[in-house]
Amino acid sequence: MNVLIVEDEELSAERLRNLILGIDPDIVVLTIIPSVFETIAYLQNHSNIQPDLIFLDIHLEDDNGFKIIESLNLMVPIIFTTAFDAYMQKAFKAHSIDYLLKPVNPLELQASLTKFKKLTAVSNIRESVVAADTLPATMLSEKYKDRFLCTAGSRIFSFKTTDIAYFTIEERATFLRLFDGRHFAVEYSLEKLSQLLNPQDFFRINRTLLISINAIREIHTISAGKLKIELAPALSQEAYLSSDRISEFKNWLGR
Repeated sequence: MNVLIVEDEELSAERLRNLILGIDPDIVVLTIIPSVFETIAYLQNHSNIQPDLIFLDIHLEDDNGFKIIESLNLMVPIIFTTAFDAYMQKAFKAHSIDYLLKPVNPLELQASLTKFKKLTAVSNIRESVVAADTLPATMLSEKYKDRFLCTAGSRIFSFKTTDIAYFTIEERATFLRLFDGRHFAVEYSLEKLSQLLNPQDFFRINRTLLISINAIREIHTISAGKLKIELAPALSQEAYLSSDRISEFKNWLGR
């Protein structure tokens, strides 16, 4: 596996290189690059060996690391390494494997590399069968629910799935909440809804909440193993994502 380290702090870069090689001596660190400009030039030069994985700091000597992704429409998997957690949500939406805060913890780095290898193995298996993107859109969407019927008194409403921000469990009943703030009872469990809804659009973050990706307003790191998610429209209670769902959640956001 070939990796590229994009880091403008020499000591941090050398420490990261040593940690990577200590975890897996077979990994080849192609080079260490300190700037956005030089990284873009390296990746655009196809005579250079291209990386399988990039370790990317966000604050570089000449610009923001996200400029590399935006300029090249970069699809190479990325592990972000930074001293700031403010960019976590944006990083999740990039082609990221993980988001490691400095100083990088060796165990977290090892977990990130293991995750990358597993995802690469799964990707290779999928590519050997049929790429979902080559199928007609109607074949991909027809098995998922497009609308929901709800009643309020004597009135019947029909809502598009795209109008729904999230589903909640309240007092043992299931409710949907629209982006306009209205909410209605539905006759489905969250387990059933997880099967009916397109998993690219909806994610169950805990046992009482199933959210649309478009309802996410902000994501906050509470601790190493917990995220707080702010939604729009706002929930009456706080929404947390536990450690056992973080990797899957990040993959969903950054697909």
